[in-house]
Amino acid sequence: MSEGIHTGFDEQQYPYINKGLEGIIAFSTTKSFIDGQKGELIYSGYLIDILAENATFEEVCFLLWNDRLPNSKELESLKKLLVEHRSLPQPVLDYIQGTDKTAEPMAVLRTAVSMLADFDDTHGKFDDTLFEGQAIDITAKIPTIIAAFDRARKGKDFVAPLEEGSTAFNFLYMLNDEKPGTQAEKTMDLCLILHAEHGMNASTFTARTICATQSDMYSAITGAIGALKGPLHGGANTAVMNTLLELDKDPDTADAVEFTKRKLANKEKLSGFGHRVYKTFDPRARLLQNMSKDLSEETGHEQLYEWSMDMLNTMKEEKNIDPNVDFFSATVYYSIGIEPDLYTCIFTMSRVSGWTGHFMEQAANNRLIRPRALYVGEKGLEWTSVEKR
Repeated sequence: MSEGIHTGFDEQQYPYINKGLEGIIAFSTTKSFIDGQKGELIYSGYLIDILAENATFEEVCFLLWNDRLPNSKELESLKKLLVEHRSLPQPVLDYIQGTDKTAEPMAVLRTAVSMLADFDDTHGKFDDTLFEGQAIDITAKIPTIIAAFDRARKGKDFVAPLEEGSTAFNFLYMLNDEKPGTQAEKTMDLCLILHAEHGMNASTFTARTICATQSDMYSAITGAIGALKGPLHGGANTAVMNTLLELDKDPDTADAVEFTKRKLANKEKLSGFGHRVYKTFDPRARLLQNMSKDLSEETGHEQLYEWSMDMLNTMKEEKNIDPNVDFFSATVYYSIGIEPDLYTCIFTMSRVSGWTGHFMEQAANNRLIRPRALYVGEKGLEWTSVEKR
């Protein structure tokens, strides 16, 4: 019998521990497929390259929620609903504007999303006829939460969401209080598409586990945000940007090749490289690499891109490790003026489409998730009174 696949066993005799559940198949899904050897990513049947070239984030949301692309009428209906749900309840906005201005953006986002359940007309009811509406509500409001907190912590006035425009367009408008250009909107939209879904990662597993208890979607997404907040899952692109900014402190003497070799010699981790699933170049990273190059030239950040390439080539030569999606998304976000500590929030803004899709999928064929653990502690210990311990 293969490792990790056992039926009818005594949990105390179970001889295998798959650390981190590596290699364990816990669910079947139609949401995405990753071929780590080929470097392919598929959303509900479509290669990510095809979606990146042709789709909008709104179309990807519909795809992940319905396993098919929308027709024109369905797409317009979804866009309209997303626009209608952008505004925040006043108590949520009051919390964002009144919270500690030095708080972690992901912590604020997690709390604000949890609060949204109190103002949902369905009260988060576990009913498959309501799930897509709840998904729309959460997806529409997360960009407003992020932009509102960033402006509040900088002492700037809140910019109310527009009653028009794409998710990408509206987010950049709320963040900067000016309508973005076509290229900036396209860049933001592509980033949202590329981060929308990625298999059974830690945050998606968390969302499905919460769903399996028949808790509400708001709880599941709050839990997923908590999982993504951890540095071993989200946050890598922020770390990449901080590394590049470390080099930028003294650009005249900075040497990215020697910097990378020194990190490796000291056995320090370099964020943005390697992946649990991909054994080759992350296909999302390839798409972002081209955009990073173009944007760095347009915005005067060529040095950041050149350092990135020096690090990439050195890692490949020294360790034969390729970059992941976080490596180039860092410079892309930086080039369009997004603060590094917001990067994981942007990740959330995109990935919520995948999380909610998985929630619906779990609910449609649900069973409570209850793995076993191998007990390795002592047994049969004698009781000792407190005076003698």
